[in-house]
Amino acid sequence: MEATNDNLIRLEGHFLDEPEFSHELYGEEFYNARFCVNRLSDSKDILNLTISGKLFEPGTVFKDRYTRVSGQLRSYNKIVGSKNKLLLTVFVREIDFPDERAEEPNSIMLTGYICKEPVYRMTPFGREITDLLLAVNRHFNKTDYIPVIAWGRNAKYTKSMSIGDKIQIDGRLQSRSYTKTYPDGHVEEKVAYEVSSSMVHLVESVNDTPQEDEALSDFDKKLNIS
Repeated sequence: MEATNDNLIRLEGHFLDEPEFSHELYGEEFYNARFCVNRLSDSKDILNLTISGKLFEPGTVFKDRYTRVSGQLRSYNKIVGSKNKLLLTVFVREIDFPDERAEEPNSIMLTGYICKEPVYRMTPFGREITDLLLAVNRHFNKTDYIPVIAWGRNAKYTKSMSIGDKIQIDGRLQSRSYTKTYPDGHVEEKVAYEVSSSMVHLVESVNDTPQEDEALSDFDKKLNIS
């Protein structure tokens, strides 16, 4: 089994369209889809799913049907020009159609290592935020790099953490639209995906385990994300 307890996500919502074929790997077909999850407010998160064809029967109708999916949040690098772009998708392991709806339709639990220096900032509305990049190991010597934001007290708690610190995160996966203006004046609407944390717990400080510091600092060298 490839699944680990370091990366677990469960979503409830509906498909915005039918899954589309993406690729085949070792004879197994995979499909991509957009999945809509309601927030407690009136806003919604539009998230990317990757689904094995083994999880559903041919002809299954997904669009607009209330669905629960669970699996892992995974990252992939896509080269755009001379830069790497980090893509996030929920790799689905289970699909079902629940009769009752969960109180929390969007939950994720991660355990991993801080792999870039935390960035502490204030929003225009005066809210404190710390941006983190979490390296979460999975089997077969692969690693997922997950952007995480911590708010308020968690922002204060995490802003002084170090590369290599091992932490646990509870939260939700969110999509966020923003506008980017380029030097030539061109404006582009973009979408960012990140984990908004509700709980952050320090498992192990790299300052207490210096023998791990050298290896973990390599995360920042391997990743060149803008």
